[in-house]
Amino acid sequence: MRLSTKVRYGTRAMLDLACYYKNDPVLLKDISKRQEISLKYLDRILSSLKAAGLVKTLRGAKGGYVLNHSPSQITIKQIVEALEGPLALVDCLYSKTYCRKVSSCVTYDIWCELNKAMEAVLKTTTLEDLVVRENQKKKTSEMYYI
Repeated sequence: MRLSTKVRYGTRAMLDLACYYKNDPVLLKDISKRQEISLKYLDRILSSLKAAGLVKTLRGAKGGYVLNHSPSQITIKQIVEALEGPLALVDCLYSKTYCRKVSSCVTYDIWCELNKAMEAVLKTTTLEDLVVRENQKKKTSEMYYI
């Protein structure tokens, strides 16, 4: 399983907004530049995140994008689902009628376990957690050694 570029870029854009949460709204072009995401693609991603209620736009001279909730209230699972829909590694997890072998399929049980584990990580990891990790990485990379 691979996460789509849309999810990876969307998560990076949301992390960018979380880093500037207490500041003024963030311009699309600034996120695009810092995250190295094309303006057009980023606009589509943020439109989806806005439709899901995770971000909002403010108009005017000091306008731009802001998170609609604090970083501690937005999970990575919410971002993934806003951009890709419900989490499911395989189609039979969406609907048991997808495959007639679901009731006797041993691999179905494994896919369920794996999906639950993935969902647990995404559901318990917030943007605030990522901001903390980002700040720790910056501190580690700024250390000087003699």
